[in-house]
Amino acid sequence: MTLHHNDPVHTLRQTIISAKKASAAWNAKLKDVSPEEIKSLDDLKKLPFTEKSDLRDNYPLGLLACPKRDLVRVHASSGTTGKPTVVAYTAGDLDRWSSIMGQAMATGGVTSEDVVQVAYGYGLFTGGLGVHYGAERLGATVIPASGGFSDRQLMLMEDLETTVLACTPSYGLRLADLIEEKAIKHSLKIGIFGAEPWSEGLRKNLEDRLGIVALDIYGLSEIMGPGVAMECQHKCGLHVDESQFLLEIIDPATGEVLPEGSEGELVVTTLCKEALPMIRYRTKDITRITRDRCGCGAEGARIDRIKGRSDDMLIIRGVNVFPSQIEVALSHISGLSLHYVLEVSEKDDLKELTVCCESSESLSEREGKEMVKKTGSHLAAMLGIRTGVRILPPGSIARSEGKAVRVKKVA
Repeated sequence: MTLHHNDPVHTLRQTIISAKKASAAWNAKLKDVSPEEIKSLDDLKKLPFTEKSDLRDNYPLGLLACPKRDLVRVHASSGTTGKPTVVAYTAGDLDRWSSIMGQAMATGGVTSEDVVQVAYGYGLFTGGLGVHYGAERLGATVIPASGGFSDRQLMLMEDLETTVLACTPSYGLRLADLIEEKAIKHSLKIGIFGAEPWSEGLRKNLEDRLGIVALDIYGLSEIMGPGVAMECQHKCGLHVDESQFLLEIIDPATGEVLPEGSEGELVVTTLCKEALPMIRYRTKDITRITRDRCGCGAEGARIDRIKGRSDDMLIIRGVNVFPSQIEVALSHISGLSLHYVLEVSEKDDLKELTVCCESSESLSEREGKEMVKKTGSHLAAMLGIRTGVRILPPGSIARSEGKAVRVKKVA
């Protein structure tokens, strides 16, 4: 299957035809859908949603829409039930992904003159190789550092004069701590941070401490990997290539399509994937779509930075709380670092939340009590509920070298 048609409706029909023809699972899922019914993009809502459970139920490659002999690579995400979610690529898919990712990085201001240090994990995770091939497509120099080994990261950064750092924002924070601690000289200009929701407060923290422009990138392995959307240096939404991806926003509770501009769950349909097309894939990510002209001059769809995942949302005494909202609140309090953990416990069938965060420097007992009071008041004002607060000494919370674990259930 080769999909290069300029008409997204035609391409969507071809995706449906190919999927039904190649896969018994897709044929069963789309049994009530005739491609001829799809006459406009408004007809997307006639198609059923695809969810991560569809990939798990058809493990490993039951949703494949091409012959297995056409595959040249597989990636996988970790599975909570013991089985990973497997995604697959043809040579055409990889070529297209590299092109999309290269354009995304160019949108963020990366050029062939840059040295890009990729500190996302390599291997089954899509992040490392996705950024790697995109940067190479741009003609940039790539340092495939992978995640972890922080001392080595700093040595490479300093000696090879890295100008672009690509990693999770929580690991960027860890490297910022070490750069200050070890007085490392660096040449960083741009940070490309993704794979987890992060706040404007953390962006400012990284920008001020590293002297960079910190940009958000969005992707997920089921859709392609990194590069589905990317901020430009105006930082007013993540640009999306609508020749590759169709976007919808739905109510996460009802599945109803919401008017453009509404906040809700992002649903993505791929238009040009050969091996594993995704039709109305529910990402669980909360955002909204905007189409006003960007400051960079570009028109077309952008998404707001991801607020959180619908399945990560905490309901504390009837109030919906996302970890990213707490990060925003903490970023407004001087004297706190942005290393934090949220402890959730249950008492009398009600969830209780305790925010555990580090002070940026050692505090006396009196100063610690004052900081707890100040932090609690600010969180209550911003969240609309009271939470427990624990202020911990610097270095108390385990540092992340990949995706940060922000929420812990405690007895």
